[in-house]
Amino acid sequence: MRETIRFLRRGKPVELIDVGPTETVLDYLRLREGSTGTKEGCGEGDCGACTVALGRIVDGRLVYQPVNACILLLGMIDGAELVTVEDLAADGRLHPVQLALRDLHGSQCGFCTSGFVMSLFTLYHAHGKEKRRKTVTDWLAGNLCRCTGYRPIVDAALDSCFDAADDSFSWRAAETREALRRIVDSRDVFIGDGDEFFAAPASVEGLGALYGEHPDATLVAGATDVGLWITKALMDLPKVIWLGRIAGLDRVEQSAAGVLIGATATFAATEAAMARLAPDLGELWRRIGSKQVRASGTVGGNIANGSPIGDSPPALIALGATLELQKGDASRTLDLEHYFLDYGRQDRAAGEFVTGLFVPTLDPNQVFRCYKVSKRFDQDISAVMGAFRFTLADTTITEARIAFGGMAATPRRAAGAETALIGASLDDPSTWGPAMRALTADYRPISDMRASADYRMETARALLAKALMEASGAPEQIRLRQPEGSVDDRAA
Repeated sequence: MRETIRFLRRGKPVELIDVGPTETVLDYLRLREGSTGTKEGCGEGDCGACTVALGRIVDGRLVYQPVNACILLLGMIDGAELVTVEDLAADGRLHPVQLALRDLHGSQCGFCTSGFVMSLFTLYHAHGKEKRRKTVTDWLAGNLCRCTGYRPIVDAALDSCFDAADDSFSWRAAETREALRRIVDSRDVFIGDGDEFFAAPASVEGLGALYGEHPDATLVAGATDVGLWITKALMDLPKVIWLGRIAGLDRVEQSAAGVLIGATATFAATEAAMARLAPDLGELWRRIGSKQVRASGTVGGNIANGSPIGDSPPALIALGATLELQKGDASRTLDLEHYFLDYGRQDRAAGEFVTGLFVPTLDPNQVFRCYKVSKRFDQDISAVMGAFRFTLADTTITEARIAFGGMAATPRRAAGAETALIGASLDDPSTWGPAMRALTADYRPISDMRASADYRMETARALLAKALMEASGAPEQIRLRQPEGSVDDRAA
């Protein structure tokens, strides 16, 4: 067992023995190091002012990803290189992205600038990127600027980020890879005592034993949710177990049958596999959080926390995903839809944890659609999330799976609408009306700050109509003759 965390900082290894269970990277930088270039804005990973880069070896290659330092726990950078805005200039010369932001007037007040610089630094070092404006705007969706305007920032990115990397980090990449290999090991990490600790087991067996002994501990994968418990809810979490060092728990294995996703696989790591399963699923993944959130946040964590407005569960339920759980040496599998019992309650016993999930491939006669409706297109919580899988015999629906988020206390299927669609024809919108009406009995949505109950219900009906229209392959004709009980799909 190791009683320290180790990471690289400015080319040198750092080893810390005093790591609090809820100490964040931002607090370490500003309060311990005095590196105040990294700013605190929203404190919840929404504005990007606190963006830093973490370098890790992925498939033998050094990869830099942007993360939100305000909600990332300090212990979670074990085995990584930590890069901040202070580190980019070399030999008295600004980094190429800094030069471009200066020369193209990409900064006014400057508060957000360090976060933009760090996001663009990771874009500068990204592999396989396509030079276009959309690439840049996707990359910067998690960075907020209130005064400069985004045009000069995007122009600076286009000017600086798409040539071959030529900076001090690329020059010493081989040296950095070797240094990272030297600090990474397979020992369990435990810092603290039985009453208060930060732990990072290196195996599922180690996790099972530790969590069995401390079932009151908080499990953390990416901290994109738990981090807000600390910074916003001010919760005291004396025992934290980070899952990010467990060998094999981040697996993403695609086969003809489907995709097996380990509990710590991030949204970034699973995005390509999800897009191959269904294009709509890939687009949904792209709109979950930001680059920073997707680099840290995990699919397993999004499920395990049981949020009724989590984006991934409705889509995965509609696809018929199954969940893997383990307690001690015993494991079990259950349909994902049965994991969510009620608001704040999941089918997970004390000491039991999620190890992964399996998402089956669509059959050739199945059609899948999913839609996220939110006030902001990027980086926003859904007001309504709808997912639909139709099994067809020619144009007749023989089976339907419909799941919504934001419509009930848990992500839940629309049993009445599913039954009403059996036998309906995609060629005849008049057969869709019973399913539209059934939705009003399937759900009793509430009104809150994101949407009213009436809006949610009308939107859910519109999304069902939209899915059926797209499945029919002739939406332009069907819009001219709306099904009974539906609304114009433009409302969605």
